Amino acid sequence: MAIVDGPQATTDRLAAHCSSTVGIPLVTASDPQSTSAAPAISVVIATRDRPELLRRAIAAVLAQEYDGSIDIAVVFDQTEPDQSLVQSSPGRSVAVMPNTHTPGLPGARNTGMEATSGALIAFCDDDDEWMPGKVAAQVRAFDRPDVTFCTTGIVIDFDGTRTDRPSQVSELTVADLVHDRLTEAHPSSFMFRRAIVDRIGLVDEVIPGGYSEDYDFLIRAARDGRIVCLPTPLVIIKWGRTSYFATRWRMIVDAQRYLMNKHPEFGMHRRAEARIRGQIAFALAALGERRAALREIGRTIARWPLEKRWPVALLVTMRVVSADRALALAHKTGRGI
Repeated sequence: MAIVDGPQATTDRLAAHCSSTVGIPLVTASDPQSTSAAPAISVVIATRDRPELLRRAIAAVLAQEYDGSIDIAVVFDQTEPDQSLVQSSPGRSVAVMPNTHTPGLPGARNTGMEATSGALIAFCDDDDEWMPGKVAAQVRAFDRPDVTFCTTGIVIDFDGTRTDRPSQVSELTVADLVHDRLTEAHPSSFMFRRAIVDRIGLVDEVIPGGYSEDYDFLIRAARDGRIVCLPTPLVIIKWGRTSYFATRWRMIVDAQRYLMNKHPEFGMHRRAEARIRGQIAFALAALGERRAALREIGRTIARWPLEKRWPVALLVTMRVVSADRALALAHKTGRGI
């Protein structure tokens, strides 16, 4: 079901189609008169085969302490939409729909953006959870008209071990992003003005496997306008076995090379290129392609000898440690490779 009208029309239409609820608490605006003044928020949750985690993600969005309207578009990628999730109340609604774009996360996110109408758009992964004050805190950041995009700090939950990752910077530029992916700027913390999509385009559906599509989107957004980062961790991010991308090494190699070709800024900064090449080297080592991994390690060292990923890639290449073990050790400290 597409959401193509304003918040009240959405609520009315969904009420007519709502067949049941799933025990998710509906939170209405505390001051109905303030709902019209506060910007409407459209939340896109792309999902595939994670029904219980999805319910928790939806519940956390509906529980936001925010007086404005929030409509959630749950986009089912390569699976049948669960109509029992559809629900509505004053200021809150949930709609479900199939992915009508390219199969995969980018297409699902694009489907949700096109099907909604809120002035501000936010993403949430189906295995993550927002903290109650996230939306209100981010909306305040948009009081400044030059701000087009906002992220927050995060809490990383790796198989039950939680690590706070507050944002280390107050703003993000293209130069910042090519030098460091900045894990804290996670897509589940993204909130941005709908107007920027008209300028920078939708999420890239061509990137191999949809890997790092959020990174690409963030770089394009940084070229377009001002990205502010709230330091407080306001999203719980689950790492570990629930990730669809954690060990798809060939896809990671192809996607990282795609990003380097798409964004010339990587080639303009030695350290930035070395970081990406170090990640490619690690993925090649994980695939067992030793010669290719060693060549990429050599290119990494040539660009920036102090890049920290190439020694890890070398250890995996020489079979001193497995890629899974190295990745697990990094994740336990709230880091990636």
